Amino acid sequence: MGCASCLYGFSSDRPVLQAASCRRRNKWIAAREAGFRIARKQLAADFRFRRLRHEDPVVQPSGKMRPLTEEETRVMFEKVAKYIGENLQLLVDRPDGTYCFRLHNDRVYYVSEKILKLAANISGDKLVSLGTCFGKFTKTHKFRLHVTALDYLAPYAKYKVWIKPGAEQSFLYGNHVLKSGLGRITENTSQYQGVVVYSMADIPLGFGVAAKSTQDCRKVDPMAIVVFHQADIGEYVRHEETLT
Repeated sequence: MGCASCLYGFSSDRPVLQAASCRRRNKWIAAREAGFRIARKQLAADFRFRRLRHEDPVVQPSGKMRPLTEEETRVMFEKVAKYIGENLQLLVDRPDGTYCFRLHNDRVYYVSEKILKLAANISGDKLVSLGTCFGKFTKTHKFRLHVTALDYLAPYAKYKVWIKPGAEQSFLYGNHVLKSGLGRITENTSQYQGVVVYSMADIPLGFGVAAKSTQDCRKVDPMAIVVFHQADIGEYVRHEETLT
């Protein structure tokens, strides 16, 4: 083994020793950077966990009633607008008082300001529901309309479908509407447009999505699906335990 002076590059083999010193320094730098990367990953994971657990605007503790975030409002309004369009504004600007939307246990409630003030006196874990449930957010942060919103969608619906008496029972059991059961459909209904389903006596039965446009409905096979089922009033019996 060489002397200390040789190890620090003072021998005749100076270029070789300098290269060895550079390699050791590079290894030390690489090890330090590796340590920094591991630390950064741990910090990032910790930040993501804390954000998901406490700060994320979508994932919030479900036991507390609160206003909708901007993103939740956008997602919900886009869903409702598929059925009533710009009439959505009429749900908020009402002459009979101030109404708003509140989130509680992942469900969105449409409630008057008067009832909201009364509900504020009840602790979140004891509050079951308030106002009218419009729907709920799924685990993937998508909004699903419930049949309980039908009374507010039907008066403002822009596109409607009327089904024959013989097709009512099938629809109320959760089935799609076939061409053979179609009575009438609003003119200029486009494909995948949200529609409210009525009986021939103008009684709202539920809502769905048009599988065919108005023009296509005139020439499709009688067994073809013309409206995809979304919700129906039969759910008050079939899903009594989960509807709030």
